[in-house]
Amino acid sequence: MSYYSVILVDDEEEVREAIIRKVNWESIGFKVIDSAENGEEALEKAEKLCPDVVMTDIQMPFMDGLTFCKKLKETLSNTKIVIFSGYDEFEYAKEAIKLEAEEYILKPINSAELTQVFVRIKQRLDEELDQKRNLDRLRKYYMESIPMLREQLLISLLEGRVGKKEIVQIAESCNLRLTSPYYVVGVIKTDVQFDGDMVDAGLFSVSIKQMVEERLSKKFSYLCTNYLGNVAIIGLLKEKEELDVFIHILDQVCKISHRMLRINVTGGIGQITCNLEELYQSFQEAKDAIDYRILIEPNQAIFIHDIEPKADARFILDEKDIQSITRALKVGTKEELEEAVKDMMNVLKSSRITLAQLQSSFMELLVEITRLTRVYELDSDSVDQFQIDFYQEIRKFDSLDAIGEWLLSLCMQIRGMIRAERKDATKLLIEKAVCYMEENYSNSELSVEKICRFLNLSATYFSTLFKKETGLSFVAYLTKIRMEKALWMLDSTDEKAYVISEKVGYMEPNYFSYVFKKQFGISPSRYRSNKAGVNEE
Repeated sequence: MSYYSVILVDDEEEVREAIIRKVNWESIGFKVIDSAENGEEALEKAEKLCPDVVMTDIQMPFMDGLTFCKKLKETLSNTKIVIFSGYDEFEYAKEAIKLEAEEYILKPINSAELTQVFVRIKQRLDEELDQKRNLDRLRKYYMESIPMLREQLLISLLEGRVGKKEIVQIAESCNLRLTSPYYVVGVIKTDVQFDGDMVDAGLFSVSIKQMVEERLSKKFSYLCTNYLGNVAIIGLLKEKEELDVFIHILDQVCKISHRMLRINVTGGIGQITCNLEELYQSFQEAKDAIDYRILIEPNQAIFIHDIEPKADARFILDEKDIQSITRALKVGTKEELEEAVKDMMNVLKSSRITLAQLQSSFMELLVEITRLTRVYELDSDSVDQFQIDFYQEIRKFDSLDAIGEWLLSLCMQIRGMIRAERKDATKLLIEKAVCYMEENYSNSELSVEKICRFLNLSATYFSTLFKKETGLSFVAYLTKIRMEKALWMLDSTDEKAYVISEKVGYMEPNYFSYVFKKQFGISPSRYRSNKAGVNEE
């Protein structure tokens, strides 16, 4: 019988001996192979013996238990750690969690408690061993899968790189039956990042492929292959009505795989076709359907015909949503920025949009964000960081929530950069005031008192700061904003002067005309007449 190995670490020999006596180690699957009286000695022995478990005290000479555990994790990351201590200190427990210790035990240790701790650890070690064995079996299955020539034919079919004559010839040599009244292509994609080699990266798709084969073989003929980490399936259908069965089976596979493998799994199904040469088109449609998981949630099969016609071709992201985000980036709190991003994502979630529209909306927002980074003259390296090819980046996400998290993280970074660049609190305050004025200039009752209530400042203090920062009094600056808006309306709209007067905050048209003439040396009506005359010439 094999045992899991244990090293005990404590600066008191009698404690180490007492721990050894407290547990019938072999009866629960362990063997104490060595002990050490300090962290340095323990680290040396652990690196030599590679134990499955290390049980260590915290307070020890030369090298304490926590330092020892940190160094141990750097070299033996799979070794389980049990920490015991005579101190009921929260910081110690918190550090133990950070070190991913399996257990944290307080002295004095009784026999029953210690036995239960190692029973739990053995269960985890057994599970990891079983998982490793299962992975080894899957790896072997992967390496011994479908012969190379057959794989190449299927991939060539899907990529449209082979003609009809070649299809027939290669199919015969591979003993593949490809004749069928109808064909359809399905693709199953896993949303997971792999850090290991290509064999490890293929294990999930191999497991899913196995599941597909078990279910499809009971219904109709098919061809199945692993394709760039995905599973591609060619269904050979006798009748068009079998398409519903094909979609249902792939949907089941997605849901079961998600539950068993604990990863997001999405299926895409292209349009049905009568010709092998058109499999390429069905394959492209299947991949396009998978991309819609961002809009309608992953872990299901998506038929391209069910999703594409339902999109609203007229969707345009409201400029106010973009302005809310850029305003929050400039002068808003973290909570206001988070709320602005959340509001925009809710609009997208409730709209029936295509992927192209989603990409376009985000590109529009990213352009505004990038422009903002340049306005604040952030360093070029930081700006370049946000020059994102979102048409590619978007396909890495598996839901709108994930995109929202990415966007919020991006915005929070930029908000921090803007505030780091703009350290002067006075400048931030005045910018907030100007932003408020630009948003409320049409309110005829806008005053110093009103804006000071908004900023929670005294009128005298605010007026002094405002004049010092902008070079103008509050009234002069507000007049400047209103006149610029009025000028723009006279140029770009057919609104009457009295209507424009109200829109820029003047309830008396005569007074508006007086201020306009004082500002520009000409009345609103004469300005528009002159402008019209120039345009006619």
